[in-house]
Amino acid sequence: MPPPLATAGVRAYRPEDLPALHDICVRTADAGGDSRHLYPDPDLMPSIFAAPYAALEPGLTFVLDDGRGRAVGYVLGTADTAGFVSAFREVWLPRVAGRYPAPAGPARTPSEEMTALLHRPERMILPELAGYPAHLHIDLLPVAQRQGYGRALMHTFLRALRDRGAGAVHLSMVTANTSARAFYDRLGFHEIAVPDPGPLTYLGRSTSLDDPCVEDS
Repeated sequence: MPPPLATAGVRAYRPEDLPALHDICVRTADAGGDSRHLYPDPDLMPSIFAAPYAALEPGLTFVLDDGRGRAVGYVLGTADTAGFVSAFREVWLPRVAGRYPAPAGPARTPSEEMTALLHRPERMILPELAGYPAHLHIDLLPVAQRQGYGRALMHTFLRALRDRGAGAVHLSMVTANTSARAFYDRLGFHEIAVPDPGPLTYLGRSTSLDDPCVEDS
């Protein structure tokens, strides 16, 4: 277990946190581990899974501050997945498509697979998830794991969703990441059946803090 961050705390995202968001995303994007060996461009994964939320939903972006101003974890997402997808397509994608053009043919590398995902934000809309209109991503660096900070981030995010009128939230995770699944199970998430989910598992829960939200993993 990493040493505790004695003065760490959850706070709202600030624009100067963006490089840290990128770093956290890259260092957790391979089923919870460092992804730099898979994606040579360090901005690719953050451009899909972190930066668009900070740009389009800054009020629902929170970081774990290590007590010295540096973000070592985050939770981010949206209260309205359908609306976010529209904004992603209309606002975010034009900002990054020049750097990451859509692959011309079948993806041949991990980077091309992720670039194809970037150009298909509508993949986030599935009929089975309609009852869970919000969605989230949460990632912490190893130094911040297993100390209750994931739970603190989640509590903050659920409260913010509740304030915006979102009654339920979902997430997708790589099925092979069993430690993450244990974390979500202990936070009261349950599996949502989705046909042909590929390597992913979909989980959901109410945004009410009266529902189980217990021990951090």
